[in-house]
Amino acid sequence: MAAFFPLLIIFLGIVFISLFFYFIPVGLWISAVASGVRVGFFNLIGMRLRRVAPSLIVRPMIKSHKAGLKLSSDQLEAHFLAGGNVDRVVDALIAAQRAEIELSFERAAAIDLAGRDVLKAVQMSVNPKVIQTPIVTAVAMDGIQVMATARVTVRANIERLVGGAGEETVLARVGEGIVTTVGSAETHKKVLENPDSISKTVLEKGLDSGTAFEILSIDIADVDVGKNIGAQLQTDQAEADKEIAQAKAEERRAMAVALEQEMKAKVQEMRAKVVEAEADVPRAMAEAFRIGNLGVMDYMNFQNIKADTGMRDSISNMGQDKKGKTPKKDN
Repeated sequence: MAAFFPLLIIFLGIVFISLFFYFIPVGLWISAVASGVRVGFFNLIGMRLRRVAPSLIVRPMIKSHKAGLKLSSDQLEAHFLAGGNVDRVVDALIAAQRAEIELSFERAAAIDLAGRDVLKAVQMSVNPKVIQTPIVTAVAMDGIQVMATARVTVRANIERLVGGAGEETVLARVGEGIVTTVGSAETHKKVLENPDSISKTVLEKGLDSGTAFEILSIDIADVDVGKNIGAQLQTDQAEADKEIAQAKAEERRAMAVALEQEMKAKVQEMRAKVVEAEADVPRAMAEAFRIGNLGVMDYMNFQNIKADTGMRDSISNMGQDKKGKTPKKDN
């Protein structure tokens, strides 16, 4: 029993020392004191209790202090707890100070929490970035297609990084400006002769408004001639007109065929009525003989007239061919 207490004391001592060095990183505290940064033991213990790694706060504080920035541990810890990158914000503040760019901690923290790379933004403010548009296709007033690419030099606008549009919006607006400028040109030759007219016109439109960038220059990198869209459209229109005319002609032909069929049906109907009427003639004549309205001499006169009419028809058809046409006589 007497030997148990020394072991317990040793165990408790080890636990106490472990907890002490866990809550109070002595090496980090010594580095902070040596750098002139005042960090108390209770402050370090509070960071551990708030589940904040002290190294993520103390080391940025040392950098900011050496750079001449006045940042408190509460500011850095609050930004860390909000989900921000403390080390990157401090680096951005130091870079902005060296480049004489006005940037407060609140603005840098807001940019970082908005999801943008604040350090990259500061670097882009010092060193502008060149972004290239994809191939923009436009058609001049003479119907010739023009394909152009542009290089846009932009600089980050710190004041508009929060809520400002990104690179995609800038490229879209530049492409729209190129299409408008080429479309207003009378001929594609003017665009080829003066490609700088595109960049001048696009720059005058103020395309960087509402974006996180400031457009410094727009340079046309390449201009090529594409298809003759005007001629192609005219060809397509002519082909469409041809198909419409053919459809209308086919419709008229179908109507003519239907009318012809209708007329043939009417002729057949009339012939049937004539045959039916001719069939009634013998019955009528027999009835006339029976009741005495027609005599033998009257019937003979009728037959003579019929024969005389047939003879006259045969004589008149002697000089015609089978189709009823008179053949031409040789000279």
